[in-house]
Amino acid sequence: MQTLANWDGGPGPWILFFPLIWAAVVIGVVALLRRTVWRGRRGPWAADPRPSGDSPLAVLGRRFASGEIDEDEYWRRLSVLDEQFGRKGGA
Repeated sequence: MQTLANWDGGPGPWILFFPLIWAAVVIGVVALLRRTVWRGRRGPWAADPRPSGDSPLAVLGRRFASGEIDEDEYWRRLSVLDEQFGRKGGA
């Protein structure tokens, strides 16, 4: 009796599916870890250089964008913030 696992005395073409199955398992585990455990565990290399939330740079940028302050005032205040707090991105 001939089975799929014993094709002419050898493992047959079905042996090629095992590496594909293991590759799918590894890719699935990595994708699952990236979506759950590794989310939010980014180092300084993945820091977003744009200001967010209520940081002084974000408030200053919003005020300039809305027209509350002009360009000269924006650059003057930005230089004061850079002297006082420094850039987060290391620029």
